[in-house]
Amino acid sequence: MDINEIMKYLPHRYPFLLVDRILEIGEAKIVGMKNVTINEPFFQGHFPGHPIMPGVLIIEAMAQVGGIFAFKSMNATPETKVVYFMGIDGARFRKPVLPGDQIRFELELLKKRGTVYSFKGRALVDGTLVAEAELLATIVDK
Repeated sequence: MDINEIMKYLPHRYPFLLVDRILEIGEAKIVGMKNVTINEPFFQGHFPGHPIMPGVLIIEAMAQVGGIFAFKSMNATPETKVVYFMGIDGARFRKPVLPGDQIRFELELLKKRGTVYSFKGRALVDGTLVAEAELLATIVDK
């Protein structure tokens, strides 16, 4: 799934659309990616002379990938539905993400109860774990 199709599902736009591509969608798994460039607006202040992607934005990007999974698994469209991020548990940041990195987001569906989704998410750069968290989201009528 390329950026044009991603934008059909997510309401986010620059500078807050943090997913560049979906590589794989399965029954209980989704894999997405983000190319991190020095042109990202957050690098101006985080941190000048030592740019590091904020951890909260890594988690947000992970959640956006999960949102796409929710839309696709319910055959829903953003014209009638919206995905809300409900919670984060066990977030851990293992290594800084720098300009030039490509983050691979791997989310595994842990549980789905009605319209509520629970995911185990991992963010990797060059195969190395940089962040992980359990995420909770719901898809509701607009």
